[in-house]
Amino acid sequence: MNKIDFKELGDGVEVNFPLAIHAPFDPEVDYYLNSNVAGLGKGYAVPMEYTDWRDEVMSWKKNCYIHAGLNDAPTFRVKGPDAVRFFSDVSVNSFAKFPVGGIKHCIMCNKDGLIMTHGVLLRLAEDEFESFFLAPYAAYKFYTGNYNAKAEWVQDQVIYQVAGPKSLETLEIATGECLHDIQFARYRISKIADADVRICRVGMAGSLAYEVHAKKNIAREVYNAVFKAGETFGIKKLGFYAYQLSHTEDGFPQGFMHFPYPWGEDKGMMEFLKMPGFTSPMGGSMGQDMNLRYRNPVEVGWAKTIKFDHEFIGQEALEKEAANPRRTMVTLEWNTEDILDVHASQYQPGEHYTPMTPSHFGQRRGKGMLVADQVLKDGKMIGVSSGRNYSYYYRKMISLCSIDTGFSKLGTEVSVLWGDPGTRQKEIRATVARFPYLNENRNENVDVSAIPCQIHK
Repeated sequence: MNKIDFKELGDGVEVNFPLAIHAPFDPEVDYYLNSNVAGLGKGYAVPMEYTDWRDEVMSWKKNCYIHAGLNDAPTFRVKGPDAVRFFSDVSVNSFAKFPVGGIKHCIMCNKDGLIMTHGVLLRLAEDEFESFFLAPYAAYKFYTGNYNAKAEWVQDQVIYQVAGPKSLETLEIATGECLHDIQFARYRISKIADADVRICRVGMAGSLAYEVHAKKNIAREVYNAVFKAGETFGIKKLGFYAYQLSHTEDGFPQGFMHFPYPWGEDKGMMEFLKMPGFTSPMGGSMGQDMNLRYRNPVEVGWAKTIKFDHEFIGQEALEKEAANPRRTMVTLEWNTEDILDVHASQYQPGEHYTPMTPSHFGQRRGKGMLVADQVLKDGKMIGVSSGRNYSYYYRKMISLCSIDTGFSKLGTEVSVLWGDPGTRQKEIRATVARFPYLNENRNENVDVSAIPCQIHK
């Protein structure tokens, strides 16, 4: 089966969309979303839920999942004598120590220190790097710069995320070899379905996690082999909805989920992309001023990644911010009684509050993806809440908040202004909580030597 029929959101027109090459058709899926509506592009059918989102979000705490929803990932490769200089010029990261086989969370900013993009960067060789989600901004800076190197878009590769306490054992069965030697933020080549794949110990699930990079021509064979290997451990297929629930709980703010990129403010980038401008649909009590939603790496919790051992775009602004941080990142726990009052308003006369779904990403059925709300203390705005979602594991409604540092102490009581301007609004009580919220058995801290190797030689 290569295509699936479903109704385009909003217009009721029957359309055909191709199934993505990276995800086999599953007849148990009831709801597919047009990937263009989801903001993923390519116009293919995206599975929203495979079983139930509650089952799926438990997978990275209890067993493991396989997720194909990051495809097609913008993949950009740079090779040549100036490859290191290029990434050093445009990244807050240090490149003084970055071995071949290593992985970095790479962050790029504009001159004002605002995040322009962030993603994963792999070092393939001394003079060769491959990036995921750093382009198109990285491509713009490379092609408008002066570097003795060559760059190319990689079009023949897929990414599978495999995460959870049973992810290592699953991949060892799939590859037929012990993978205990792969340290956090490292990768190496292995084989699945008789094909070369790249196994990376990296992931955004918070718990033990890996990525599998494979060629498109054997994508479904690799997917099926990993899923079969994980069946013993109760592996789950992760739908798009459950994926959207991960980043807030796991303490990894994400562009276009928690904050926008100021691409439209860079006229050179718009000219490079041949675009008249760039905007994102917005919702929430923060209103329509996108400038209030841009973020710098310090206030989203990435200050330790910034290294001032080299010159880079945004260095001066970030030196000032790092020396005297105005805001920091926390998690907010929302008051359950106030949430129930929002739900109850739909059963009462008069205007009801904006309905509250489990996640703000599903609040507008693909529209208004950038939902952000004012955080108040005694009527004064002290922060911005975004990425609200219900943590089924902790049974709490939570969100991430870039908050004024003076109010960041654990237990501080604040309120979140719920509802778009011009609608019925409510101050929902909230409490400053730990960041990251999922703070046990973190990927970077898991000692895999305690996990039995599945391959005995």
